Amino acid sequence: MLDAAEIDRLRSEFNDALSRATTEEDLRLARDRYLGRKGGVVATLMKAVASAPADDRPRLGRLANELKREIEARIAERRATLETERPIADAVDVTLAGREIPLGRRHPLTFVRDEIEAIFTRMGYEILEGPEAEDDYHNFEALNMPAEHPARDMQDTLYLATPMVQRAEALSSPGTRARPPGPEQPATLLRTHTSAMQIRYMETHEPPVRILALGKVFRHDNPDLTHSPMFHQFEGLVVGEGVTMADLKGTLTSFVRELFAPDIPVLFRPSFFPYTEPSAEVFIGCVFCRGNGCPVCKRTGWLEILGSGMVHPAVFEAVGYDPERYTGFAFGTGIERVAMLKYRVDDIRLFYENDLRFLEQFPF
Repeated sequence: MLDAAEIDRLRSEFNDALSRATTEEDLRLARDRYLGRKGGVVATLMKAVASAPADDRPRLGRLANELKREIEARIAERRATLETERPIADAVDVTLAGREIPLGRRHPLTFVRDEIEAIFTRMGYEILEGPEAEDDYHNFEALNMPAEHPARDMQDTLYLATPMVQRAEALSSPGTRARPPGPEQPATLLRTHTSAMQIRYMETHEPPVRILALGKVFRHDNPDLTHSPMFHQFEGLVVGEGVTMADLKGTLTSFVRELFAPDIPVLFRPSFFPYTEPSAEVFIGCVFCRGNGCPVCKRTGWLEILGSGMVHPAVFEAVGYDPERYTGFAFGTGIERVAMLKYRVDDIRLFYENDLRFLEQFPF
């Protein structure tokens, strides 16, 4: 028999069901059970009120309608709460483990350059940079390179077009190699080596000199495994009284062994460079085969790393130094070459392609 106690029981039963509704699906099932038009608890209750004695209908009807409004309000309130608690797709889940944020790193060429600078700074060298656009005098002539020297050919050097310099097309005909501008046409070019800074420094400083010039240089080369039209060089110069070839050998041996390994073999072989005499190429024991012989070192066990030599007297004369009083030595090589040997990289182009798969292998 329907009475107020039965309505209170239904209210308590609904509250229990609602407290267990933790998802949208749970809430939908509770709503259908209590507010469904066919077979729902409230619909069944209303039918029972209609069948109750006439004297009890008004009171029971009021209690039944109050229960219906209360159920509707509680369900709406619970739905709003669930929507508020629903996780947002892009929200941060503070319970997840932290994610490692990718950080920028030094480029391997930058790291090698910093190492080279640090080594020579400890030896007392002054670090220099200079203009990338040079004139013919500082890049070639003052370094004892005559006009007919192959390094001055337009096939190797990138000359810049200026009002006083004719374009290469005007200087050559089909089938004829282009020539650099003549003396009557002062040339501006992209420097082919950082040796030009040695001349600029000596023009404004008296001995003793101990400098290291670093920076970009440019050649008319086609990109391949070992060549690039733009790369980086470092070149050192020491000038003073009584500087000898022994000082050169000691300096470069110490440098190479600090850069690569304390026990790496070092070899000096006679060579030729127009601005040094005598000249020597510096070799190190092959870092790939440990001197046993491999395709990289052409089965010799040695790899060329540097060019060097005693400064030619003609270079001193060009800058106003007395070659009878002063002697000096110079050396230089490409930073990319050092990096390729140090990290066993077989293609110079990898340094410029910005491929993260390559760059992320370096832990600095």
